[in-house]
Amino acid sequence: MDRQLKPSMAVPISTRSRAKSRNGRHSRRMAARRRRHMRHVLLAAMLLALLACALLVYPIEAPQSVAAEGKATPVGVPLLPEESTLTTPVEVMAAQEDQIVAQETAVPETPQQQFVKNQAALVSDSQNALTLYYAQGGDSLDVLALRFGVAVNEITSPDPLPYRGILPEGQLLLIPSLLTDVSQNLRLFPDSEVINSPSAIDFDLAGFIQQAGGKLANYYESVYGYGYLSGAEIVQLVAQEYSIHPRLLLALLEYQSGWVYGYPATYNQEEYPMGFVRSGQDSLYKQLILAAGALGTGYYGWREGTLLALNFPDGTRLRLAPELNCGTVAWMYFFSRIKNFNAWNDALYSAEGLFATYEAMFGNPWLIAQQYPSLFTPQLVQPELVLPFEPGVIWSYTSGPHAAWGAVQVRAALDFAPPMDAPGCRPTYAWVVAASPGLVVRSQNGAVVVDMDGDGDERTGWNILYMHIAKEGRVPVGTWVETGERIGHPSCEGGASTGTHTHIARKYNGEWIPADGPLAFSLGGWIAKADSQPYLGWLVKGDQVVKSSLVGATASHIWQGK
Repeated sequence: MDRQLKPSMAVPISTRSRAKSRNGRHSRRMAARRRRHMRHVLLAAMLLALLACALLVYPIEAPQSVAAEGKATPVGVPLLPEESTLTTPVEVMAAQEDQIVAQETAVPETPQQQFVKNQAALVSDSQNALTLYYAQGGDSLDVLALRFGVAVNEITSPDPLPYRGILPEGQLLLIPSLLTDVSQNLRLFPDSEVINSPSAIDFDLAGFIQQAGGKLANYYESVYGYGYLSGAEIVQLVAQEYSIHPRLLLALLEYQSGWVYGYPATYNQEEYPMGFVRSGQDSLYKQLILAAGALGTGYYGWREGTLLALNFPDGTRLRLAPELNCGTVAWMYFFSRIKNFNAWNDALYSAEGLFATYEAMFGNPWLIAQQYPSLFTPQLVQPELVLPFEPGVIWSYTSGPHAAWGAVQVRAALDFAPPMDAPGCRPTYAWVVAASPGLVVRSQNGAVVVDMDGDGDERTGWNILYMHIAKEGRVPVGTWVETGERIGHPSCEGGASTGTHTHIARKYNGEWIPADGPLAFSLGGWIAKADSQPYLGWLVKGDQVVKSSLVGATASHIWQGK
């Protein structure tokens, strides 16, 4: 059943005149007729005001329940590429803090209405229709323009709009309504319950699994590089490395195969518990990796504006409604990888869908999210960082913005390679150094994570990942490092690599931060700029430009003090 708007338009009722009529009863009848006529006029005026507006999108609230939705016929999206990309111009421009001042346009008054929570509805299809959109945490103008299919300068607001940076959460934006044939705009799930955020700190993952008593509680698997791990340890490992919330991984595992509270009922549920029926991917660890990769790709694709539509296995294509949040798109993308449209629709919107499973296991996710501060604020800035190598040594900028970890397609990482006599994976005496002070909270399998706020938890505040750090000489967990102190030697350890290098990425409150965007990667004044394709890009400092090169071409050379 479609959710409908429930207009509640209170019309002022005129007061009884105190003037005494000479005709008594006749005068009172005439006055009553005038009052009825006035009510009709006012009601018609308010209906006309409604038709003059476009979409009314109200700030997100915790939904009371998720009702079953009727089946919709999938529609194609006209002239839309699978992924939209942000192309950085080659020329160097000085960073500006200009603001787009709100246009002096009268904002239509919002009629008093009562809406189904989290649900927007089309009021008019006028060519001049506007969406009244309230900024969500992490929104930026460039990405909103991509989601809505408009130019940046077409987005206006009663308040000043920052040209760069994160928009204030809740700021009203007026955006032309140009898109048709899009998905539902119901926000299903909060961002902070998708990523491994501060809300995961007090969650006893192992205790929950043991108390549930299903197959997962007694499961063990040998994981390359980590040894023989329990089911809880595998979930924890994937949650930590991919920075995906463990509660969501458990809810998906239960919804897809019943592993948490019971036992799988079919062969596919036994061998492919997250639903990715692929050759060679028949283990819990591999299935969780695929799930985390899909969730992260949906989440960050929406965050960066590189994912605007879904492609289903049967070839069906669906443009995403621009009002959605990253957490909801993570769900949508995950299920679009393994289900066709009708089954996808059921998983998201039916009374027996994933939301019902999650709520039964952990409670309402929106109420959980409300207990924690927003992940981002407009005042958020990256702390000062330096290039991660010692002064006087020339390194190569080998890869521009690309995936931070595994299959999670968020362009958050940069690669640097030391000077080498020959290509390939070879030992080196060069050192990777700390780009900032902080506490080492992880040091294993080629990875070193430095917690910049020093609280000992990489789910809070700023954290830096240094990848492909050789075991020999690697800094141990618990070490406090100052800026410029040695982390370890670059290598090929910790994952697929074609040559000795280090891979560096940032997280804030558990969320990978794109290298190019409102919180651009800045290392010693060098600002990362992404090209249209992953691994390509530039570092820009004033009028100097360093271009990424996989083979370490001269144009990619960089050093501290350059």
